Amino acid sequence: MARSEAAYERFSAAVDGPMMVITILWLPVLIIPLLTPVHGTVASTFATVDYTVWALFAVEYLAKLMLAPNRKQYVRTHVLDLVIVAVPFFRPARLGRLINLARLGRVGIVAADVLARAKKIMTHQGLQFVLLAVAVIVFASAGLVTIAERSAKGANIHDFGQGLWWAIVTVTTVGYGDRYPVTPFGQGVAVVLMLVGIGLIGVLTATVASFFVDQKTDKLEERLVRMESLLLELTGRTGDRSPADGRSENGSSNSVTIPVPADSP
Repeated sequence: MARSEAAYERFSAAVDGPMMVITILWLPVLIIPLLTPVHGTVASTFATVDYTVWALFAVEYLAKLMLAPNRKQYVRTHVLDLVIVAVPFFRPARLGRLINLARLGRVGIVAADVLARAKKIMTHQGLQFVLLAVAVIVFASAGLVTIAERSAKGANIHDFGQGLWWAIVTVTTVGYGDRYPVTPFGQGVAVVLMLVGIGLIGVLTATVASFFVDQKTDKLEERLVRMESLLLELTGRTGDRSPADGRSENGSSNSVTIPVPADSP
């Protein structure tokens, strides 16, 4: 009996979404035992859920293998799924399966759209150069403050890591207060970072707002272009008349004759 590729595609479309949801719900079963020991009923419940999910993966793999038009190619291209089913020890490999399912489902589409929009925003009006300049200023400030503070009396910034943490907190205007400069030079660098941070927030806000405004403007311009094209098409069909003498291009008259009553003087 010939195996149908259409049947395989229909089955994959039907089960990929639910399997992705099941894998997401299974994550606590993997993560919680790594964070804290579980015993008794909780451990038994986790084991039951774990083996149930494993059984679902096995059923899905076997069903797709039976429906695949080319079984050898399916095995070669789905090695991760086979490892998950054949060796239950590799339970964390299901996270890779989750990534593959996300690529095939709506999550992958949404993620790709978000990344595309983020890339457009990052490159909108040269924002990437502003962020690069801010990053350089932050690292330079962290180095300068570390040099000025590490040997000062009462200082709490003694290495570059602490200086970098302080610079990031300062430029983002968070200001935790756990690290702060005590020397006049360090405080001067802090003032510069504060001003840079305020400017960065303004640039980010303006750039994001400008991006969405431009998006709406582009859509409006596209609609106007379509309307103009439609109007040109309509006038092209009915606009073959000469505006000077009311004649069409083939020389026939397009004027309207008004009848005159016989008894008029």
